[in-house]
Amino acid sequence: MILGERLLLIGRQVPTSHGTLIDLLAVDAEGELHVLELKRERTPREVVAQALDYGAWVQSLSHDDVLALFASYQPGVAFEQAFDECFGSSPPEELNTSHNLTIVASGVDGATERIVTYLRDRYDVPINVAFFNYFLDDGREYLARTWLADEAVTPVRPRARNSSGSKREDWDGRYWYVSFGDDPGSRSWDDASNFGFISAGGGLWYSRTIRALPEGVHVFVCIPKRGYVGFGTVIGPARRLADAVVTVDGVERKLSEIDLVGNYRHPNDEEDDNAEWFAPLRWGTIMSREHAVWKPGMFANQNSACKLSNKFTVELLEEAFGIASLDEPNTDAG
Repeated sequence: MILGERLLLIGRQVPTSHGTLIDLLAVDAEGELHVLELKRERTPREVVAQALDYGAWVQSLSHDDVLALFASYQPGVAFEQAFDECFGSSPPEELNTSHNLTIVASGVDGATERIVTYLRDRYDVPINVAFFNYFLDDGREYLARTWLADEAVTPVRPRARNSSGSKREDWDGRYWYVSFGDDPGSRSWDDASNFGFISAGGGLWYSRTIRALPEGVHVFVCIPKRGYVGFGTVIGPARRLADAVVTVDGVERKLSEIDLVGNYRHPNDEEDDNAEWFAPLRWGTIMSREHAVWKPGMFANQNSACKLSNKFTVELLEEAFGIASLDEPNTDAG
């Protein structure tokens, strides 16, 4: 926090492929990487070239590279859990979409100031210099930080995204994530678990991913702010309430004819985009709300359905739900 922003340390003296060592490599809450180069004395202009060289290497790091660097620095600690402890949330799906270069020194010389200012103002290079002054006053010790370019007043410009390497974890084709809202006066997990369905709606943003969920895929179902409560297989296309069919005691029944606990109506739901959509499931394992599976750092997403690629979450769920890792991916899942 001494630089004014909370950062999670990925590693110290991080070796690059160029044979050099980065003093500190860290990540912020948005998943952007931070290169911190520490200098005891005033900054000669060569340090700027060194920082740029580090940036050229860092921008090529993939999602898996970042996790591997963290694992080598803190073996046995899951990056996702450390991220949650630091920032109070799960890490973003993409890491290292951009990066920041910070030179930390006791002072800055004229050449460094001119070069850094030129790079920032003319070419939007995300580089800055932080220097510190120590002083003693009436027996009290103080450490004052000053930025070469004041972050509070410097215009914010779009930063070039790091384009090399995959910034997301690779999806292995096995599992999908489904978010199932379970709130009083709305949809009910009791209905979904008893009658074998998942649902979403109330707007195109919510319904489009459920409607596009492929038949035959395996899904883990998560109740937001509670955790994962079900594992199952999608056995048919999503349909509106009037057309949705479920199997009860071996007999197919229209869902609209069943007395449901939840409320699945929405304003203007006569239109497809605003309606609630139901996808039938064959449950493998279900759990009560009270026994939902959740640990800090596990994957969560506001989309109603998406591919589940987070290995940390997948491994925890396979163990918790007693699922042998699926050998065959859902290759037809898009």
